[in-house]
Amino acid sequence: MIRVRLDVAYDGTDFSGWAVQPTRRTVAGELTTVLTRLFGAVEGLTVAGRTDAGVHATGQVCHVDVPDERWAALSSTLLRKLAGLLPLDVRVHTAAEVPPEFDARFSALSRRYEYRVTDAVAGAEPLRRHDTVAWPRPLDLDALNAAAAGLVGEHDFAAFCRRKEHATTIRAVNRLDWRRDPDGILVATVQADAFCQQMVRSLVGAQLFVGDGRRDPSWPAGLLSRRVRADEVTVAPAHGLALVEVRYPDDPSELRLRSEQTRRRRDAD
Repeated sequence: MIRVRLDVAYDGTDFSGWAVQPTRRTVAGELTTVLTRLFGAVEGLTVAGRTDAGVHATGQVCHVDVPDERWAALSSTLLRKLAGLLPLDVRVHTAAEVPPEFDARFSALSRRYEYRVTDAVAGAEPLRRHDTVAWPRPLDLDALNAAAAGLVGEHDFAAFCRRKEHATTIRAVNRLDWRRDPDGILVATVQADAFCQQMVRSLVGAQLFVGDGRRDPSWPAGLLSRRVRADEVTVAPAHGLALVEVRYPDDPSELRLRSEQTRRRRDAD
């Protein structure tokens, strides 16, 4: 078997998230169906970050193991074949053989998301309605960034996560900031080694309440002392969120070490 890295983009509007679910349309389900048709047998489709229903991706990464003889026959034309067989809301931009040590999930150094919001009185532009949230109140960029600053660093984000049994809510956020683009759209960028479920949308939801003046800029950081989910935090709508980048070690020899480090940390949690 050959390990192949796929760089994937998708419009999450009509998907029930990434992971395969019986009777539901998912990104992994669509990919698995087409890959199986092309390669006959595939193993271990693994993604860098499982996105929830309605969440998009422009920089998702996954890996899959395929028969070596089929890879030899298909590698030069694979992208064109995938473009013809996949639905229009899923695209594979690159497909490349990688070392067996590469693991889309455990080898990752960081994941970066962006969240798009408009506070225009007219709401989101029709052509951007699927990836931009319309906020009904004016938003102050300085207040948003003041709230964001208190959340950067390694913290227990239990107040902002949907807790899973035997899973940690401690995460290292190394970037969280807002900008207002020339078209008036506010964009939050958040990057961390990993995220727990609904963490990004909860962080954004808390900051939006600061941005529109309903909460003090110190409020989101004050919730970090909680060890249970904060019911007063609103989870921002899914369609404003997109996974835009996953980073990996530049040196292939570091892949195994990174995977081992991540697995040990998860096991310790």
